[in-house]
Amino acid sequence: MKYVEGSKRVFLDTGTRFQRKIVWAIGTIKVASARTNVSLGLLDRPTGEAIVKAGEEVVRGKFDDSVVVDVFQTGSGTGINMNVNELIAEEASRLLGRKVHPNDHVNMGQSSNDVGSSTMRVAAVSAVWEELMPALRQTISSLTRLSRKTSGVYKAGRTHLRDALPVTMGQEFGAYADAFREDLKGVTSAAAYASELPMGGTAVGTGLNTDPRFGTMVAVEISRTTGLKFVKARNTFRATRLLTDLASLSGGLRSVALDLYRLCQDLRLMFSGPITGLGEIDIPTQEEVAGSSIMPGKTNPVTVESALLASAQVMGLDEANKVAAMLGEFELSMGVPLMGYNLVSQIRLLVEALLKLSTVVLDHVSPRKGRSRRFAESSPALVTVISPKIGYDKAAAIGKKLEGGLSIREALKEIGYGEKEIDKILDLKRLVRPGIPIREIAK
Repeated sequence: MKYVEGSKRVFLDTGTRFQRKIVWAIGTIKVASARTNVSLGLLDRPTGEAIVKAGEEVVRGKFDDSVVVDVFQTGSGTGINMNVNELIAEEASRLLGRKVHPNDHVNMGQSSNDVGSSTMRVAAVSAVWEELMPALRQTISSLTRLSRKTSGVYKAGRTHLRDALPVTMGQEFGAYADAFREDLKGVTSAAAYASELPMGGTAVGTGLNTDPRFGTMVAVEISRTTGLKFVKARNTFRATRLLTDLASLSGGLRSVALDLYRLCQDLRLMFSGPITGLGEIDIPTQEEVAGSSIMPGKTNPVTVESALLASAQVMGLDEANKVAAMLGEFELSMGVPLMGYNLVSQIRLLVEALLKLSTVVLDHVSPRKGRSRRFAESSPALVTVISPKIGYDKAAAIGKKLEGGLSIREALKEIGYGEKEIDKILDLKRLVRPGIPIREIAK
């Protein structure tokens, strides 16, 4: 393979190779292109069928070890396009018994500029629908079940890590379920935009040296074989020049990572202790591995922390994608290989983190109801309940007494409320929903 051998000398050699998903995607594009060229009468059937058979072997992974070009290569993706063109040509030549040319036949009607950017889109969109969406739905389902399970668990709310008004644990987990539902919508929308392929635009978007029907037919064929919806880009100049759609998809992945990071931070705090921390939940599965190499019996939130690391990496790769999307001038983006590699990496990281957190942690959280309720009932912020009656300034003064050890019950007695009235005022069910309890009691 002449091009590949030359590339080893001039590209970087970092050992970073394209993932199976990207090799699958470019193989899928080559198969669709060969079938389209045969249908259009531009490629003789025997040659086309040999290219299809060889391309299907690329799709199945037979030649993965021969896709050796580094991710850090020419920015348009010419490296991986020619690597695969030569692989397919070599195998097709063997099948056909005569020479099949990597450019004249395998790359017919194509350019690295439309193939490279289409490959990264097909790979990323496929990974989103086939891997990320199920993982997100699993997380949403786990959080929704946990929210229902803990809907009657009262606990102290916290703002700025300081005691605040009571909430239920179910309300906290429900907030994250809602956040991930919105993330799912955002990623779905971004994936739909990224499903527009510049195939048929060839080198600069004009479509020179390809049939005008080529791009649409290739997109239809890719859709047929993948079961996903791909279309020819409305504007092939945009889709070869800009990677904004993929940057938007990366931004959607960043949002998932951000919400996952926040969820994990809260889980760590709720699990902190068991004596000197909050200790609001137990996570029995975290006891399966030693938490310390020196402190016997110590349990750490290892799965939660693993997910935090994955989230950090996803957000970091998003920053790289922002820079990659800015690379290039005029008719071509120069960030294609890196953007594709990063997107597939981000999706894989999120899928693993979401599934592990859901099945190993969220599905096994056990609330410590008594401890949580004691915190809820002892929060100095409970003085807020009487502020509509006595005013903010007087309530704040009482709040200072609460911090000094005065209980909210004693404070209410000082301003004239009896035991039964106090019980009603401090009914936690009233305090975790809209309303003005002190005025309701006054009636």
